[in-house]
Amino acid sequence: MVVNHGSGSITQPLQSSLSDDQFITLAESAIRTEQAALDLLIGQLDERFVLACQLIMQCRGRVVVTGMGKSGHIGRKIAATFASTGTPAFFMHPGEAGHGDLGMLVPGDVLLAISNSGESDEIKTLLPVVKQLNIPLISISRDKRGMLPKSAKVALTLGAFEEACPLGLAPTSSTTATLALGDAMAVVLVHARNFTSEDFALSHPAGALGRKLLMRVADLMHSKEEDFDLPKVTADSLLHEALFTMTNGRLGMTVVVDDDDKVIGIFTDGDLRRGLEKQIALSTPMRDIMTANPQQVSMNMRASDALSLMNEKAISQLLVLNDEKKLEGVITIHDLLHAGVS
Repeated sequence: MVVNHGSGSITQPLQSSLSDDQFITLAESAIRTEQAALDLLIGQLDERFVLACQLIMQCRGRVVVTGMGKSGHIGRKIAATFASTGTPAFFMHPGEAGHGDLGMLVPGDVLLAISNSGESDEIKTLLPVVKQLNIPLISISRDKRGMLPKSAKVALTLGAFEEACPLGLAPTSSTTATLALGDAMAVVLVHARNFTSEDFALSHPAGALGRKLLMRVADLMHSKEEDFDLPKVTADSLLHEALFTMTNGRLGMTVVVDDDDKVIGIFTDGDLRRGLEKQIALSTPMRDIMTANPQQVSMNMRASDALSLMNEKAISQLLVLNDEKKLEGVITIHDLLHAGVS
């Protein structure tokens, strides 16, 4: 209801005739209707689905996804899922395609066209050009009766189900089924391409996911190339000497090395506190109070894995060693958390 007050208007909330239980009942009914559509979709998977996936695998260009209206919204998501899982893809609006954007489509591409009825006027307009360019066409529609599936090299169908919309008009079950079919294709292609989490990370460099999958210990560690030397002492160094090294190193620790500069131990602020409780002398040599065989990692380890190791071992730093057991750097839990690694 809209109530006028002078030059403006205020929309008053409508009072629903539904009870609280009816809200839940109707929602459950809508979801069950869409579940039934998905069950029906499973029965539509046959050799056509296999051929569609093979066409995409053999594609030398990109998978160009198109669809009008709600089918277009679903098409955008399918294209985005393909692109992020190893299948180069993008969405082309069929209306804009008829006014120049069809130039996006080039030989070597595959066109995936979505139309529930198979009779979308905007897509039908494009079919002669698609045929002339010899672009393989995969269609997704309710059945095979429309011009689109009849023109397709592979016509994928969803089946005859009811829309969850009580009017039978708003795309609901059909869009859910189309989205599920697109996801199924993407998942199958992930397996077929042996697509790994490392591959996935290359298309997701931003945000927490990118930091988790891409960032390495070498990207965050304090290294010997920095302005100060990495804190190191020998096993014969005395505690008071080690304290000066720790202070200058600003990492709350010092590494203990042998005569060949190979790491044999570590001495940390925690070791110092425990030593003071035992009233150790400042003249105590490092060999008597260091922690031998400290936790170590390589420069190529994922930063997220280094954080997991620190949490597991309840420590706040890790030594980064090379194959010769010589110190390349130090990474601390503060470095990881400051970089947003989780």
